[in-house]
Amino acid sequence: MAQQLSRQIVLAARPKGRPEPSDFRLEEVTLPEINDGELLLQVQYLSLDPYMRGRMDDRKSYSPPTPVDGVMEGESIARVVSSRNDSFKENDIVLSRSGWRSHMVSDGKGLTVLDQRFKPITTALGVMGMPGFTAYAGLRNIGKPQAGETVVVAAATGPVGSMVGQIAKIKGARAVGIAGGPEKCAFLKDELGFDVAIDHKAPDFAEQLAHACPHGIDVYYENVGGAVWQAVLPLLNEFARVPVCGLIAQYNSADTSGPDHLPATMRQVLSKSLTLRGFIQREFVEQRPLFLEEVSTWISEGRVRFKEDIVQGLENAPEAFMGLLEGKNFGKLIVKLTDD
Repeated sequence: MAQQLSRQIVLAARPKGRPEPSDFRLEEVTLPEINDGELLLQVQYLSLDPYMRGRMDDRKSYSPPTPVDGVMEGESIARVVSSRNDSFKENDIVLSRSGWRSHMVSDGKGLTVLDQRFKPITTALGVMGMPGFTAYAGLRNIGKPQAGETVVVAAATGPVGSMVGQIAKIKGARAVGIAGGPEKCAFLKDELGFDVAIDHKAPDFAEQLAHACPHGIDVYYENVGGAVWQAVLPLLNEFARVPVCGLIAQYNSADTSGPDHLPATMRQVLSKSLTLRGFIQREFVEQRPLFLEEVSTWISEGRVRFKEDIVQGLENAPEAFMGLLEGKNFGKLIVKLTDD
């Protein structure tokens, strides 16, 4: 059997602030032949997610950083090309943490065979994958929206934010979505059923948010930070809950100087008995079966809808990822590697 070539994108240098094309490098490597217990995977779809920016920095976090010259980390959907592992057969479609590459040799650990619930198959990377579960787990365990309450979420057309608003509606709450631009705001209201959509680029954004939340905010699902958090903070009600999932507005910041907003935040936390709880979705992994059951039902009933933004070609992953960090994507960002 001829040896398999694999294309891969590695971290060429640690970025200083916003990533640049020079921080990535496309390589071609030859893979070894598979041994007993191993299988060869061909990546079909690669997920691009904001957390990957944190992996590019050499700092302490909940997961170790990607080493310089190491393959960029990422979840993917892959086809089993050949197998010498009894748990997998040729042409199985699996969820894998392959990283940014076209092929890989796996020992089978951490792979999940995808079943008929994932239609289209790319939902395993979005609405029924890690982003969807992040929204579900954060709301279910921390946000706990009640009927009649107001739930606010930024980056609301992304795979996490869009799920947050739709689950809030299923629970009987008001959903206020924050997005960038009129097209995304229209999508929130017309397609996803949000009660209010606000453009964070508007010069009077803070005033619009206050007007949209006349009775305050009961749940704010935080995945942006920055100026949006500053507009949300004074509107939080007593006993408001804030699941902290991400801080995308700060990921590219190389300058940590500026106004110190911590005293004002802590004053509100104390005086309003706020709950701020950071979390990583894997903390609630035992809830994944219930998540898959509920969300697949909601999709079939038309109660949850989703949008995917698919880019063709592994070589275009760095540019697409840099755009993701600036809000240029519209929906769940996925790179398609194969032509079939």
